[in-house]
Amino acid sequence: MALGLAPPATAADGAACLPSLLQRLGWQMRESDVAAPVVHGGEPCRRASLDDARRHGDLQVQVPRGYAGASRERLQRDLLGHPATLCAYAFQLGDAARRAATQLQDNRGYRFSALQLGWIGFGPGGARAQGWQRFRSFGRGYAPAGSNSAAIEAFYSGRVRSECGVGRQVAQLATQRELYGDAGFDREFAPGELSIGTFLTLHDTPSILLGANAGEFFADGKAVRTARQGRQAFMGVPGFIEHVFDKRYLDDINNQAENFVITDVSAQAADALARHGGFSYYDGQNRRLWELSRQLPRAGRRYFERLLHERDPALRAAVPEAQRPLLAQMDQVLADPVYAGLMLYVHPKGIRPLGYHIARLLDRNPRTPYSIDLALHNLHTTLYHRWLQAQLRDCAPVPADIDERG
Repeated sequence: MALGLAPPATAADGAACLPSLLQRLGWQMRESDVAAPVVHGGEPCRRASLDDARRHGDLQVQVPRGYAGASRERLQRDLLGHPATLCAYAFQLGDAARRAATQLQDNRGYRFSALQLGWIGFGPGGARAQGWQRFRSFGRGYAPAGSNSAAIEAFYSGRVRSECGVGRQVAQLATQRELYGDAGFDREFAPGELSIGTFLTLHDTPSILLGANAGEFFADGKAVRTARQGRQAFMGVPGFIEHVFDKRYLDDINNQAENFVITDVSAQAADALARHGGFSYYDGQNRRLWELSRQLPRAGRRYFERLLHERDPALRAAVPEAQRPLLAQMDQVLADPVYAGLMLYVHPKGIRPLGYHIARLLDRNPRTPYSIDLALHNLHTTLYHRWLQAQLRDCAPVPADIDERG
């Protein structure tokens, strides 16, 4: 399912809330000398922000003068199902993902755990002291023990550790906390729906990420459809960077993959992804970088990270003359805006561009290239529908209709 129609709200569900919800999402309705409503959704998924969408004239509706009653309510419900409404929601989703990722990266107490030390650890005080309860051994499964928001707060400000797969799960759940606010997050989700642990463990839980309550998934591994929609379609979406060759080519098992949540995509990166049809092209570019790296003599720790991402002047000057054409080719590949403009949250590295991760992995596992994929997700399906229903139940009715001007 691409970005598209939301199901209609149920019978008397939030009729009084429709105008204020649509207004918050950015729709502007104006009375005009038209015989029937004229809806112009535009292309908000391609815009930088809701303000940018408004400047481009997106999310506009003209209605006949005096258009009211049941006809007006039907139009408002139809707008909830318009593809542009999902893009408008994606602005809020992106803001929530960035807030969540920033909180997680700023917590120095949230550390990385190698797989052999267990998937999740809550320190000497144990899980319950930080709002979680265990339901699987060896740190493989936990659910909130008290309030949902307090459980996520443990990763914002407590002393905890996990590997990057759990880091991705926490970032996804924290995005929902930021989207709903604490009161809504505590009310709308049962503790089991917010389970964390191994990905396999989640399948046997009510998890909203991968379990029984995940609902309808959107599968777009190579981002073909997502890239066609525009930059906002990537906001908050989970994914992974994974080794291409067999595990016997790995030197650092703890860096066999990097699980991420997308926090931003620049306009230039979005254009490049659309032009190249998603990630498959960049898998080829990653392979080319790896092949070139094999011809350069490495010197010291984090060599390619410092050479290609940090662009250390001394290190670059020390590249032998014969190898400088190789370095120039690598620079040319990394000049593609996707490497600088696709921003990923990865635990414990925080928010960094794709190019950083590809350079870093050349150091960690130099015997294999890496590919990039989006994971299965329900941000634009089940979780979107749940958010809409919650907003329709809970909003405070406003006396004026959505931005109505003659």
